[in-house]
Amino acid sequence: MARVNQVRKTVRMDLWNIVRFQIATHCTLRELNVSDLDLNCLTFLALGGEQPLTEFCDTATKNKIFGSSQSVRSAITKAEKKDLVIKNGGYNKLIKLNPDLKIQTSGNILLDYKFVRVESENS
Repeated sequence: MARVNQVRKTVRMDLWNIVRFQIATHCTLRELNVSDLDLNCLTFLALGGEQPLTEFCDTATKNKIFGSSQSVRSAITKAEKKDLVIKNGGYNKLIKLNPDLKIQTSGNILLDYKFVRVESENS
């Protein structure tokens, strides 16, 4: 039986950081490259819930997530291609974080991840 070095950490996080951590972990596990700015944009969207695209772009720009509404739109388009964001509607598109990600954004949140790496016995 393989021996495993176990590391346990308990950390209290604020809502922004725990939501951001969940999204970052999802992206890491799926090998999706996202920048820190993209991650902040997705976190902002997760916390805001479903909303009109134009309104989100304006709000994200005012909150200095990106420097312009067009940069926010570009980030949302990239995220949509990676199945992180869903767009619905015609002229007034609604956007939201993909619910399949199962990102928790309210109430008390406890994340219980277990990751393991086991060397082969031939090493």
